[in-house]
Amino acid sequence: MKLNIFFEIDYALLFSAILLTVFGVLFIYSASVTSFGISVSTEYARQILWGTAGVIIALTIAVLNYRRIYYISSYLYLGSLVLLVYTCLFGRVVNGARAWLGIGSFGIQASEFAKLTVIIFLARFLDSTKNSRNDAWRFTVSCMIVFTPMTIILLQPDFGTSLVFIAILISMTFIAGISRRYIVFLIITIALAGFLIVIPLWQTHILGKNIPFLLMLSNKKFIIIAISALSIISGMALFGYIRYKKTYFYWIGYGAIIAILAFVISYAGQKVLKPYQIMRLIVFLDPNVDPRGSGWNIIQSITAIGSGGILGKGYLQGTQSHYQFLPQQSTDFIFSIYSEEWGFIGGIIVFLLFLLISMRLIKIMKTTSDPFGCYIVAGIAGMYIFHFLVNVGMTIGIMPITGIPLLFMSYGGSALITAMIGIGLALSVYIRRFQY
Repeated sequence: MKLNIFFEIDYALLFSAILLTVFGVLFIYSASVTSFGISVSTEYARQILWGTAGVIIALTIAVLNYRRIYYISSYLYLGSLVLLVYTCLFGRVVNGARAWLGIGSFGIQASEFAKLTVIIFLARFLDSTKNSRNDAWRFTVSCMIVFTPMTIILLQPDFGTSLVFIAILISMTFIAGISRRYIVFLIITIALAGFLIVIPLWQTHILGKNIPFLLMLSNKKFIIIAISALSIISGMALFGYIRYKKTYFYWIGYGAIIAILAFVISYAGQKVLKPYQIMRLIVFLDPNVDPRGSGWNIIQSITAIGSGGILGKGYLQGTQSHYQFLPQQSTDFIFSIYSEEWGFIGGIIVFLLFLLISMRLIKIMKTTSDPFGCYIVAGIAGMYIFHFLVNVGMTIGIMPITGIPLLFMSYGGSALITAMIGIGLALSVYIRRFQY
């Protein structure tokens, strides 16, 4: 091993991740302190161990050549699928999801590591097909690679974690140069399906009265009729496009297929979502629907962040956390207690650190000469950005509660090690950016 390889490391990227981890440890400790000033949890000590191990793993991966995983990526991917299936059948139930494997107090969340194996295997596929002109085939296979583990995770059920795979898919296929119309197709389909799921809930629980048209959106007979009509329209559009080569036939079929998939996904979602997941969507629309139940977390989180003001109340001086008003404050809502004690300025620091990480990852994508490495970094960037936007968004009430941690800061060994492995892979690509 050449010692000068350490001079090639992107220290801005590495130190940003380490600083966020340090912040995480500090506020995991703060979350453990009661109003009497007594620490009642050793989570912070375990987080220190995981953080230290994560940095060592990241540096080890940075030193190794990331291209060695190219030929074992399929084995890593299949292995993660086996672990996910095993977890789904025999895993430990935590917070309503059978998502953990372990013995005693030790456990791992297989779905966290599956994110990385999907990124690596999808990067290999996109690299091996980069000269193909058949974007429809490339995008379809990419979706199959991502949706397979995502479906297994949904069965656990872990809705929040499964959403991260969508962000990974979109970011990697975008950077791989797949036609934008396929990526936009996926985004619009997911957005429309989400809208169709939420609208009936809004009508029933918030508006308080039934609007006939909106009521039909969750009616099985109407959905069957709508899908049948849209299928006929898409079939006619396909025939028209093949026969007459008119572009408008293509876009009519494009829109019809989006609507069909959105109806199918939304109806399936309404049947599959658990009661607590439905309530999360309802309280996202209006937390005061159930202020002492499902809406409690959002209300207390917004209260904590708002009470921090510009400079915060001071480290270990937060009231929402120390009086235990905020559940899951060391995991999902770590940003809430952080902002309460370090205020708006502290929040801006976290924003800037994640922005710096994102910018450094984009820089690596632009400078590396190896498409495989570029696609890996794109997937990692998509994962980090999605985690940050959704977690911070849910703490300030602009995103529904999904159970997605704030990477590097939230308590949890699996998420922290996964995030650090991502840093290690990005560093390895950066070091060898001119060697392809």
